[in-house]
Amino acid sequence: MDLIFGKNKKEQLEPLKAKVTGRIPAWLQGTLLRNGPGMHTVGESRYNHWFDGLALLHSFTIRDGEVHYRSKYLRSDTYNANIEANRIVVSEFGTMAYPDPCKNIFSKAFSYLSHTIPDFTDNCLINIMKCGDDFYATTETNYIRKIDPWTLETLQKVDYRKYVAINLATSHPHYDGAGDVLNMGTSIVDKGKTKYVIFKIPATVPEAKRKGKSPLRHTEVFCSIPSRSLLSPSYYHSFGISENYIVFLEQPFRLDILKMATAYMRGVSWASCMAFHREDKTYIHIIDQRTRKPVPTKFYTDAMVVFHHVNAYEEGDCILFDVIAYEDNSLYQLFYLANLNKDFEENCRLTSVPTLRRFAVPLHVDKNAEVGSNLIKVASTTATALKEKDDQVYCQPEALYEGLELPRINYAHNGKQYRYVFAAEVQWSPIPTKILKYDILTKSTLKWGEECCWPAEPLFVPAPGAKDEDDGIILSAIVSTDPQKAPFLLILDAKNFTELARASVAVEMHLDLHGLFIPGTDGGTRSQAPAETQEEEAADCQAASQA
Repeated sequence: MDLIFGKNKKEQLEPLKAKVTGRIPAWLQGTLLRNGPGMHTVGESRYNHWFDGLALLHSFTIRDGEVHYRSKYLRSDTYNANIEANRIVVSEFGTMAYPDPCKNIFSKAFSYLSHTIPDFTDNCLINIMKCGDDFYATTETNYIRKIDPWTLETLQKVDYRKYVAINLATSHPHYDGAGDVLNMGTSIVDKGKTKYVIFKIPATVPEAKRKGKSPLRHTEVFCSIPSRSLLSPSYYHSFGISENYIVFLEQPFRLDILKMATAYMRGVSWASCMAFHREDKTYIHIIDQRTRKPVPTKFYTDAMVVFHHVNAYEEGDCILFDVIAYEDNSLYQLFYLANLNKDFEENCRLTSVPTLRRFAVPLHVDKNAEVGSNLIKVASTTATALKEKDDQVYCQPEALYEGLELPRINYAHNGKQYRYVFAAEVQWSPIPTKILKYDILTKSTLKWGEECCWPAEPLFVPAPGAKDEDDGIILSAIVSTDPQKAPFLLILDAKNFTELARASVAVEMHLDLHGLFIPGTDGGTRSQAPAETQEEEAADCQAASQA
């Protein structure tokens, strides 16, 4: 188990040619770019939680039937400070870092003060975001890091707070047809209010306004939703979007801001300041994209924890949205490194299985409808929405499938009616063992699995000119628990889940979290960033410094 989770992984700085078996479709040209934690010890110090590890970017570049692999640690300020000190000196969510005991009392006092209102880490280890022509490594703080997707070089540090007043942000933005980015974050006690802010970043900037400035400079607040609690906002990892609406779940998995402010002095991590309140409700906020305002009806469901939205779309007079839901927060607890030992698979069990749930929310509520009546009239789901006395609506989901996580879809169907979910199979253990394709219409599945193989999030790439939703391939980076078996990039036919090819690499590959596929042959296997990228970087840095 330590081979996968606890051992620091080495970088592969130069492109390494993979051994390909099978046949890669000739049309598949591009780069699979992934992100996840790769280093969990620095010197004699060790992170407490797997999600705290230092970000390790890696990529598979596919060109003319060949595959080249490379990996590189994100040179964040956090990484540089830790490596220079040869110990963990920057706090992560599950690991609080403390000053060198040799430092004087003034340094210690400053450290305590700076952690009261913390400046969060820029260890962007969760996902990759595309913004215009640029790519950013992302996490859930206010920082993102621009990267070169071909060389994996780390470029400038971007603080969302220069453009929008947020302290936290999701790593799962949405993209519209024009490539504009829609994301959301939490603004904590800003001007006496705590709120959830939905913001939009344009993909392109009009030439008259460009002048070397990043599209981030034109970020706009799309909408904001007041938190139900000033000092205990909800934690959320993603949100949903349909053609005309945004779906946000304010779940009872909450951050205690006062506890976070005193965590450093009390010798505990920020993660310990999160609590699941199973006696509370999960509130469903529906925002109309056309008016940029929440719909007035109050919708809620039972307490649950959702990390990943799958998709949402409008049908008839309601919104259907699908999520992977847990009945508690046990998933996060299991990934403390103390639990990730040789007995992990036997002893660490989720107390609830991640379940694909479908909710239905009526867009227009008949005030004359009887109390207790079901307001959902579409025949495609058994999910209900029951009218209550105080004009609130209680939503009960349809359970579609148990035991899956890290869901992906054909993104051309994002916000639209769709049929297929591609995901990692997860049962009572949070470790993925198979890749599955779930058919929402027939309720059937196709699966791929192999002994000693742990698959990463399966990513769908559509075939050129595809007409069917599942006409394409699935890419997944596979790590092996068998030291004698090399990790590999798996390429499946998305229709029938047969293996087309695999590209094995003789490296110690890490288990990653999320990423994206960049189609085309740009970048290839070059060894350094082109001059124009460096010039753009300098211009962006200068623009940011003037913000």
